[in-house]
Amino acid sequence: MAQNTVLFVEYPRCSTCRKAKKWLDEHHVAYTDRHIVEDRPTVEELRAWIAQSGLPIRRFFNTSGRLYRELGMKDRFVAGISEDECLELLSSDGMLVKRPIVVGEGFVLVGFRETEWEERLV
Repeated sequence: MAQNTVLFVEYPRCSTCRKAKKWLDEHHVAYTDRHIVEDRPTVEELRAWIAQSGLPIRRFFNTSGRLYRELGMKDRFVAGISEDECLELLSSDGMLVKRPIVVGEGFVLVGFRETEWEERLV
C-alpha cells in the first residue's frame, strides 16, 4: 500500500460496501481494494485488526448474514466461545465477517458509519 492509502476490505455485491466505496471516492480517500471472500483475512490479520480497533471480537461478525444464523453464533457467544474459536471461524469464510473494514495507519473501522469515517479519513 502506498503512503496514506487505507486497505478497504469489502464484498462487492454488498450494498453497504458499494455505498462506502462511493463515499471513499467522493472524499478522495486513496485505498487498496480487497475482496473479503476471494482473499479472506487471516487469523493473524484479524487478531491485529481487532486489537487495533479496540472493539470486542463479536463486532467483527456479520450478524445479519445467513452463515451467522446457520452456525448459531448468538448462542455460541452466550455459551462463551473462545477468542481463538472466533478467529478461526472469521478466517474460514469472508461472509461471516462484518464489512466493510477499513485498515489505516493506527486505526481500524468496521462497518460503514459516515460520521466515524469522516473523523478518521477526511
